[in-house]
Amino acid sequence: MSHTDAFFTSRDGLKISYRDHAPAGEETGLPVLCLHGLTRNLKDFEDFAPKVAATGRRVIAASQRGRGDSDRDPQTGRYHPGVYAQDMLDLLDHLGLPRAVFAGTSMGGLMTMVSAMLAPHRISAAIINDVGPELAPEGIERIRSYVGKSGDHDDWNSAADRAREVNGHAFPKETGADFWLTFAKRTHRVLETGKIRSDYDPAIASAVSQGGQAAVDLWPVWAAMVPIPTLLVRGGISDLLSRETMAKMKAVKPDLEVVEVPDVGHAPFLTEPAAWRAIAQFLERVD
Repeated sequence: MSHTDAFFTSRDGLKISYRDHAPAGEETGLPVLCLHGLTRNLKDFEDFAPKVAATGRRVIAASQRGRGDSDRDPQTGRYHPGVYAQDMLDLLDHLGLPRAVFAGTSMGGLMTMVSAMLAPHRISAAIINDVGPELAPEGIERIRSYVGKSGDHDDWNSAADRAREVNGHAFPKETGADFWLTFAKRTHRVLETGKIRSDYDPAIASAVSQGGQAAVDLWPVWAAMVPIPTLLVRGGISDLLSRETMAKMKAVKPDLEVVEVPDVGHAPFLTEPAAWRAIAQFLERVD
């Protein structure tokens, strides 16, 4: 599947990296904009994006500022979902795309909700992956325990071991070394020294600091999603999105579609059979 890698410049002067996947064959609907989680980057969608493109949709995945090949922000207070959301709306403008389907994992789901407040007309439909307007305390504490604290690794096997240490709870059935090596290569980079390090600015940890953004009341933000066709994906053993919060989300938005991915925690990759079936069907029904 063909794709191109490029950059655009944010309104405050940072280079933001994105990957643009062409649709396979005739275009069947609006493009899909993929938004990753807190410590991830556009490589999170290396499997998902080609599957969507194969259905006939253009797919754009971006690395938010401070992640992957995007510039780090010297003003760390701008590591905030509101700023990221504006970056992505500006990316759509850069590409000449008035509307898209937003697919957001974790922080990317929060960015989607914020985008619905800022510019609801830009979102034709949304896939929200394992996040809601209430974040379970145990999930927040787990994230706080590792974000911004990555050490350097001498080789990829060591990085894979660290990836499994941090994320193994979410993928208990993934016992093969290949899965964790791939995971590490998507979330780490090789430094000029030859050492391997997590592929993000440690300063992004401020987003989940004690008393930080995670404590904000997000229910008004979720209310902005009410008019937008939305599929909510939940990891069946997620420690960040509880079933109780999911039920409250559906009470606010009764037409919310929901799918749970068994034996996966925070967060599914969206290519798991249960997730992909629901997503493929959803994409067939929306613009």
